[in-house]
Amino acid sequence: MAQPQLNADALVDQAVKATGLDSFDSESYREGLTVFVDDFNRGIAQGIVTDGGIERAANDCVTYLGNRLRVADYLRQNPELTSRKIERPVFVFGIPRTGTTLLSNLLAADPARRSPLEWEIEEPVPPAQAGMLKTDPRALAKLEAHRAMLEARPEMGKVYRSSPIYPHECVWFLAHDFKTLMIESKGKLPGYREFIFGADMTSAYSYHRKFLQTLQHHNTGVWNLKMPSHALHLDYLIKEYPDARLVWTHRDPYSATASLCSIISMSHYAYLGKPDTEWLGENYPWQAQQHAERIMDFRDKHGEDRVIDVHYDRLLDDPLATMKALYKALGDEWTSEAEAGIQGWIDDNPQNKFGKHEYKLAQYGLTKDDLVPLFERYLARYDVAMEG
Repeated sequence: MAQPQLNADALVDQAVKATGLDSFDSESYREGLTVFVDDFNRGIAQGIVTDGGIERAANDCVTYLGNRLRVADYLRQNPELTSRKIERPVFVFGIPRTGTTLLSNLLAADPARRSPLEWEIEEPVPPAQAGMLKTDPRALAKLEAHRAMLEARPEMGKVYRSSPIYPHECVWFLAHDFKTLMIESKGKLPGYREFIFGADMTSAYSYHRKFLQTLQHHNTGVWNLKMPSHALHLDYLIKEYPDARLVWTHRDPYSATASLCSIISMSHYAYLGKPDTEWLGENYPWQAQQHAERIMDFRDKHGEDRVIDVHYDRLLDDPLATMKALYKALGDEWTSEAEAGIQGWIDDNPQNKFGKHEYKLAQYGLTKDDLVPLFERYLARYDVAMEG
């Protein structure tokens, strides 16, 4: 019997039914949703998607659409929020797997900063009451579930240092507009890849602002945001946030590419039942290259000083000194509270706390020599520490 395919209208109907809401702020999500559904259905027709993967993808879409409905409804009920400013936000990006998560966590450890936390991205409405970002009942419930997950599957801590009360990536709310590279990781999706690398991201960053305005209703601060693939769309980002401060993390691109292939393979297990190693080896080195190339092109256009550099090896070797230098470059005050918070996070999260994430290029049919031409421009321009 043929597997059932996804249907965009049916997914929207399910989100409406689940939320009891039927009014989106705009229909801009339709373009990306349609591209994704069409591309994912091709994979279903080819028999490369599991039944569980189909169900998971459908549930993902309903979640994204449902949260967009909730955010739109909340802003209609609280229209004054859309006039509240978001000033001088900090955006962290770079080639994936280059320390963006570590840097984002360290920034978030400063109590003067505001980060979108994992739990509140998942359940943005209603936003947390003042002072309750880490003690909201939803946060506490998710902390307990996370503890149980790590107890059952400690290897998950090797791959991505997460917690319901740690900052999380913008991918999870840009998904509400169906314009995020994260969606492309749900299988072999060349159509969606082509779409997202060439997309007009105006609506996505407009919605990005609305989402932050919702979250900051009762808990304000200077926003600290992180997503490697902001690198792909920096001109759209600064059009929405002209005063944004941009931070690029640097790491050995060969190690980063191997790690990227490894983490995407885990998504393949969830949707395809096994990794498509040929697609991983073909697709993700190119994607890693594009992240570096587009940031360099942006700098060529807007000036080298428009972006601040942070090197992963220095962040590991001397995190406090590296963070002090970053604060100076950002024009932010280095306070005793910032130092205590950052040092506390470092003490509680030693590298490889849950074991070392192992990965090799050879797992994806790649050698370092294959990648040398991809990163020649990048490595000629920046003094990046090689890892072996």
